[in-house]
Amino acid sequence: MTDPAAPLRIAVLDDYQGVARGLADWASLGDAETVFFHDHAADGLAARLAPFDVLVLIRERTPLGAELVAALPRLKLVVTVGLWNAAIDVAACAARGIPVCGTAGGDPDATPALAWGLVLGVTRGIARQAASVAAGGWQVGLGTDVKGKTLGILGLGKIGRRVAEFGRVFGMRPIAWSQNLRAEDAAAVGVERVEKDALFREADVLTVHLKLGERTRGLVGARELGLMKPTAFLVNTSRGPIVDEAALVDALRAGRLAGAGLDVFDTEPLPPDHPLRTMPTVLATPHIGYVSRATYEAAFPQVVEDIAAWRRGAPVRVLEG
Repeated sequence: MTDPAAPLRIAVLDDYQGVARGLADWASLGDAETVFFHDHAADGLAARLAPFDVLVLIRERTPLGAELVAALPRLKLVVTVGLWNAAIDVAACAARGIPVCGTAGGDPDATPALAWGLVLGVTRGIARQAASVAAGGWQVGLGTDVKGKTLGILGLGKIGRRVAEFGRVFGMRPIAWSQNLRAEDAAAVGVERVEKDALFREADVLTVHLKLGERTRGLVGARELGLMKPTAFLVNTSRGPIVDEAALVDALRAGRLAGAGLDVFDTEPLPPDHPLRTMPTVLATPHIGYVSRATYEAAFPQVVEDIAAWRRGAPVRVLEG
């Protein structure tokens, strides 16, 4: 049994950069004890988290499924960075009377900006050129221009629309497809709606901006990659499983794609021996689309607010299942 007089124990998970402590007034929570974990523990999670009343999750870095929830009898509150987290079984938490609260705000351009950075980075071979300079060399290979090329956008939501704006600034022709996208809605933001196969066939750069769900898991498979030009590039800052990772590796190895810019992967952190870490035509970043100073500075004070409000019996920013 948990001692009701014991101080509240809070765990902040996956604080890779070690910045969460300095971005909020944790001392305002009084006698609460807060522990910051800077590593990612895929194994032994139940044992690690069992002593805590509150879990703070930084987006989807650590999944909190029904089995793990059941293994944490002391758990009373979950707080996540953001207002949506597909890695939390909200229903399992609700069945235990555990609220799941989130945070709002941050920089809405953080992920679109990274996506566009990957577009420029992979098409111009920036990482390869920088590595050559660092190794004592000089120019290697030729970059690809984006002006006058076609930008294919898979998913024209807020992020996709912003990326389309960036593409137009650089002289690209934006086209888009998603299952529910209407031609008039695309046209209203200066984008041409095309059919799915046409998107893959015509795109010189294809960038993925869909939520992960049953309809989108594996949506970009071997067939779709096979429709793309061998001179085309794929960029994914959405969720790794939307793209068939094995099929992508095969296409890159065979030269059926010119390259890929990737911020998301099937397994995160990416295993040390994964081929995507070392392929010369891949520019890979460690899921940092939302990881910006503005986003973190907005999020962590709200995390403390969420905990304080819950302690007062009036939780705020509660996520629904």
